Amino acid sequence: MKPTLLIFFCLIFLTSFGQTDQQLLESELFNLPNVSFSNVTKPGDAFLTYDLFVKQPIDHQHPEKGYFNQWVQLKHRGFINPMVMETHGYQMGRGRNEVEQILNANNIGVEYRFFGKSVPDLLQWEYLTIEQAAADLHAVNQLFKQLYKGKWISTGISKGGQTTLYYKYFYPEDVDMAIPYVAPIDNALEDTRIYTFLDTIGTPECRKKIFDFQEFLLKNEDKAIEKLNWYAKGARLKFNYTGNIGKSFELAVLEYSFSFWQMGRSCDSIPTNKKLDDYLDELLKTSNISFFSDKDIESFAAHYYQATQTGYYGYNIEPFRKYIRHFTSNPSAIFPPKTAIPNAFSPELYQSFQKWLDEKGNNILYIYGGIDTWSAPRVLVSRQVNSKSFLIPGASHGTARIKNLPENMKAEFVGKIKEWTGLDCKIEALKTR
Repeated sequence: MKPTLLIFFCLIFLTSFGQTDQQLLESELFNLPNVSFSNVTKPGDAFLTYDLFVKQPIDHQHPEKGYFNQWVQLKHRGFINPMVMETHGYQMGRGRNEVEQILNANNIGVEYRFFGKSVPDLLQWEYLTIEQAAADLHAVNQLFKQLYKGKWISTGISKGGQTTLYYKYFYPEDVDMAIPYVAPIDNALEDTRIYTFLDTIGTPECRKKIFDFQEFLLKNEDKAIEKLNWYAKGARLKFNYTGNIGKSFELAVLEYSFSFWQMGRSCDSIPTNKKLDDYLDELLKTSNISFFSDKDIESFAAHYYQATQTGYYGYNIEPFRKYIRHFTSNPSAIFPPKTAIPNAFSPELYQSFQKWLDEKGNNILYIYGGIDTWSAPRVLVSRQVNSKSFLIPGASHGTARIKNLPENMKAEFVGKIKEWTGLDCKIEALKTR
């Protein structure tokens, strides 16, 4: 057979196969109950992409209380490929995660309830709980396990990584293993491990520069706010939630040390020249007052279950007490919705969850950054389970990734996936930083 004719027949076969796979998938999706979908595949993609909306109960224990539609993204590479279940902690974006890439896997991304496109007509904050969010994920899992019979791996980043862990706690049989990134597990409303971390991370010289930076801004609060008022006006920021721009300014200054290490900022970026404009420029780059504006609090900080179940962190005002005007005790970084009345915080979930992590939290690969503030409340793997934690030296919240693991860690990481699932990884599929 001539080479050109052979190529022609191969192209016909591949086209026919692709069409058949797409037709079969869409037929299966059509038959799933309470699921609507649309094909959003981009030209040139090596996989099919679908936006789905899954009808979920607002209260899984009492479906009669109503429903909402949860946004789910499906990336399909093949029915025999493994499935990565990507859990989110807020609204969901688009993009590929590392785990699906190294495994050439299908991927299901699930937006967190009450965020983004997954908001009910009436927000009833008492149903924004860890249990309800885990039940959402379980429902999605049970739907799609009918289609994908291979290995299932869950993954998520930051609050999404926290979601991965709580999901595995409530439904340990849903996935074969979990890979949470930079997932904090706080132990109280004000997790004081954060303060210990900030008092010890980096060099004494760098910590002193951070302190001096914060102190200078607080000493010059009046002049700083005068300038920031113009910035806020241009950015159309309002501060009704905190009460006024002064409170938001002090929160931003107190937040600076936390965000500095979380972001992996350089100590060389901290000004020492006593020029207020330079200090404010650095503050806005690292701990912008917009985070403490109405818009950002409403978008990202609907901290209902942090106030009731999981805890969070606060700000230690003691070193700056003589300059602080708006707080007499450590303010919290928890900002529950104004329309919500959270129940009192209960440590029961943390206690039972921590016990499970220590005794039954198997087949979990944790990834943390060595200089990330969120590594302070990281999971410390007990000897009773087979899980493994990878603390990447010098990595921040944004760079603690598989591609940045040292070579010896990469080998162990890949080996664990092979041991637990039988799957081969192609780390070379990832671009380095």
